[in-house]
Amino acid sequence: MKVEPMNWISEVVRPRIKTLFKRETPENLWVKCPETGQMVFHKEVEANHFVIPGSEHHLRMTAQQRLKMMFDQGTWLDVPLPEVATDPLKFRDEKRYVDRLKDARAKTGMADAFKIGFGRVSGLPMTLAVQDFGFMGGSLGMAAGEAFVRGAETALDKHTPYVLFAASGGARMQEGILSLMQMPRTTVAVRRLNAARLPYLVVMTNPTTGGVTASYAMLGDIHLAEPGALIGFAGPRVIEQTIREKLPDGFQRAEYLKEHGMIDQVVHRRDLRATIARLCGLLMQAPADAAVAAEPLPA
Repeated sequence: MKVEPMNWISEVVRPRIKTLFKRETPENLWVKCPETGQMVFHKEVEANHFVIPGSEHHLRMTAQQRLKMMFDQGTWLDVPLPEVATDPLKFRDEKRYVDRLKDARAKTGMADAFKIGFGRVSGLPMTLAVQDFGFMGGSLGMAAGEAFVRGAETALDKHTPYVLFAASGGARMQEGILSLMQMPRTTVAVRRLNAARLPYLVVMTNPTTGGVTASYAMLGDIHLAEPGALIGFAGPRVIEQTIREKLPDGFQRAEYLKEHGMIDQVVHRRDLRATIARLCGLLMQAPADAAVAAEPLPA
């Protein structure tokens, strides 16, 4: 057997030099703006509530990040969510549904697409529900429906406004008709809030589509949206193929919908907390100095 002579320069010296000068670089050190291609430090974007400085492009936030941004001192009480059947239809496409759920839970650290928090926003007690698009596209299934209803029940029990941050691709196909049943169930929950004269505000983030738009996301007393958010039932491509016409520029974006009366206000993320607190304070007839006179929250 022929043995190749060892090149001591390439096999000995170079690896040692590489090890000596090796630097660990975090993978998420930079964030690329989807609109302009601008590269920005991740910490700078995070400090700016995940809005790209310069282009003002609003990146998606996790449910945990959203709640931390909204509540006073970034603290709140997590509302326990009911458990539901994991895979009632034994659904399988390219992967088993149970495996998709495991992957999503490992990725996000959440049981499903919803997270509910109870705390104070500028001193005003408030119940917040957040859909996390990172969990299977924030899709509406039995667990998400139960979570929304539990959030409404919490608002009724604590007598607080109920604020939803919607982000979803629509109903979860893996649960079939059981997913579509959540649309009337959540509508009933909103009607109960209306009957109790409690404010229900919806903040539509990018994207808010499908069955979520066709139900509880469009039933708010006030509809807010983040800049540039895609909002609609079917996607623009499907609509164009159906009607065989070119859609107007900006169609289904938050600014377009505001101009046509579907959205009350488009609010920059830095102003969301103050805007929601002001609106809820007016609707609840809370005193202007509620933040100063705030008492500890009940358990």
